[in-house]
Amino acid sequence: MKRILVPTDFSKPAQLATDVAADIARKSGAELILLHVVEGASEGSFNIEGEATYSGNWEDKIFTLKLIEKAKKQMARFSDDSKYGDIKIRQELKLGSPYHGMNSIITEKKVDLVVMGTSGKSELEHMIIGSNTEKVVRHAHCPVLTVHNKPARKDFKNIVYATSMDKDEEVFSKIIRRTQQVYDSTIHLVRINTPGNFQRDAVVKKYMQDFAKKLQLKNYTINVFNDLSEEEGIVYFADSIDADLIGMATHGRTGFAHVLAGSIAEDVVSHSRRPVLTFVTKHRN
Repeated sequence: MKRILVPTDFSKPAQLATDVAADIARKSGAELILLHVVEGASEGSFNIEGEATYSGNWEDKIFTLKLIEKAKKQMARFSDDSKYGDIKIRQELKLGSPYHGMNSIITEKKVDLVVMGTSGKSELEHMIIGSNTEKVVRHAHCPVLTVHNKPARKDFKNIVYATSMDKDEEVFSKIIRRTQQVYDSTIHLVRINTPGNFQRDAVVKKYMQDFAKKLQLKNYTINVFNDLSEEEGIVYFADSIDADLIGMATHGRTGFAHVLAGSIAEDVVSHSRRPVLTFVTKHRN
């Protein structure tokens, strides 16, 4: 791992994400890219140094310039903070849409991991305004680690790997294995039984054992957990073993398919109080 992206709006969730990303950077030797996106400026109104052009509304430009100056000062505090003195930090300031700003940095800098803070949203808030975090979870071409609360432990010793045992999970399993190697973790492979998708334990466990061997997992447990929904089952199972991290692949549904089926990964990100590592196995237009 070479580069970790941490988008920040300087909120408490973003600060928690920065601290988690810093710990990962120390263990992996990665560079931490700290990104802040200033919203409100029309496209082309300012360059990254905050120099204004002469077209458009000057009141809006002056207001945005003030936001830029404030952001620069807030970003500078990270460079001066001694607790980050042992890691390499690159600061990026962009203008426009937060999601597109994050997406461009992921592509331009060939980011290996995104670490984001999330405060969680109600169903109504999600329907009306959506979530930049959930957009990144759905579309990013690299793993995304979301952080809601301050983790109880810095090391991810117990990792819940929630699986549908899909053949497309091979890439994600490698991500899980790398994480396991860094933290010397135990992987708890779990399949959630629901009323609408129920299978006998004996059948599922045999299938999961074969799946684990195929993916070359080591130091793992096999688990079947019963609940009313997959997302609730994943969260409650993680609670039951006091897991440090939840890992799961997502197909990144978009458009009408997303409205109909939703995304289990996004629901887990919104409702879990534990860090959640996701990866899109297929990108669909």
